[in-house]
Amino acid sequence: MSFFYPAQCMKKKIHPHLLFSDEKGNIYDHPHLLMVCRKGNEFVLPRPDELIELPDESELFFLPGRRAVGYNPDTGKTEVLDELAVSAFIAPAYTLCSHAAYVKEKDAPVLPLFAYAPVGYFKGKLYVCAKKVDEDKRQVFKNISPKKISSAVHDMLKKYPQNRLIFHLSKCALTYGCPAAKNFALGRFEAPIPTSTSCNARCIGCISYQPKESKIPVTQDRIKFTPTPEEILEVMEIHASREKRPIFSFGQGCEGEPLTQWKKIVKAVKLYRSKGGIGTININTNGSITEAIEPLARAGISSLRISLNSANSKFYEKYYRPNGYQFQNVVDSIMVAKKMGLFISLNLLFFPGITDTESELEFLMGLIEKTKLDFIQLRNLNIDPDIYLSLITTNSPCMGLSNFIKRLKKNFPWLKFGYFNPFIER
Repeated sequence: MSFFYPAQCMKKKIHPHLLFSDEKGNIYDHPHLLMVCRKGNEFVLPRPDELIELPDESELFFLPGRRAVGYNPDTGKTEVLDELAVSAFIAPAYTLCSHAAYVKEKDAPVLPLFAYAPVGYFKGKLYVCAKKVDEDKRQVFKNISPKKISSAVHDMLKKYPQNRLIFHLSKCALTYGCPAAKNFALGRFEAPIPTSTSCNARCIGCISYQPKESKIPVTQDRIKFTPTPEEILEVMEIHASREKRPIFSFGQGCEGEPLTQWKKIVKAVKLYRSKGGIGTININTNGSITEAIEPLARAGISSLRISLNSANSKFYEKYYRPNGYQFQNVVDSIMVAKKMGLFISLNLLFFPGITDTESELEFLMGLIEKTKLDFIQLRNLNIDPDIYLSLITTNSPCMGLSNFIKRLKKNFPWLKFGYFNPFIER
């Protein structure tokens, strides 16, 4: 682990102090030591342009088996505390600029699948290193009571007791707090439509399936059945009856790869469109099954969101561990989708200190130049940072999230950025 302290970091008036925790989860701010951030394998002070107040609906974590690290401005050195490190899991629409810094003990448990933002305290406020990348309010629930969501879910179950997909989404909303499932229950924004019980990738950070030998905890159950086209249609029609600009998304965290069920999706979409169904029909996918793209486009989908952690095939395959396809299949799927007139987003799983390096930017620009894709969703890669860095490392210089976005905008003026699937009317 290396340490770097740019002088400019000390010039801004905001100097967040280190937060640390005891074993019981009580969190304290240090009276003298400053917050330290982690970018890849470097410890740094936060850049002035990366500090924002902790967004509403974020959560604080203490990190077991990981000792807090702070910067002593008097000595110019880091100090390691006996107490535990603290991190924040920030609300949707924000992308991390760095990770929490800590020193890991030998017996430290694997962290659950969240994104671990550095968080500090300054004059009565908490600060994190992140950037707001989308103004959309679709996953803001601070003015909606849990009782209202629960009531909406139970009303839905009573009204549609035979629809297995509605039952599954109800569990997602109430048990796992899935924002998309809660929105479906409330009849607003984007409705999730999980369909697939299996996947042709073995992502290291999969939230719904981990092999027995994995030490990574699964955060939610994967769907255990394949809904019929009629069940899917009913969900789509319910949502469209309550939302003026409906978005439907196949491919959720509680399922495998939706393209493995592309024939059933085609049937459901055809049924919906044949009855005059409006709105954006989106497929969140790894893009592995190229022959599925044209039939889906002809059936009436609007957009395709391709998930990847890197446009470097070596880094991609280390994380996704494809089973029966290669990175080139992903590129081919984007090319076919563009040919068919679909709106193409990248679900770029952003990892500070890796994604925003010169070498990774070069690979990404090559992909954008070749495919002319439309949009990049800057989503945080939810994973224990040490697990990811044990797979993927680079000595390439890091430019930071803001410069990463600026460079892409300069080279590709048409390219848009955000966090959520945009509304697209074909």
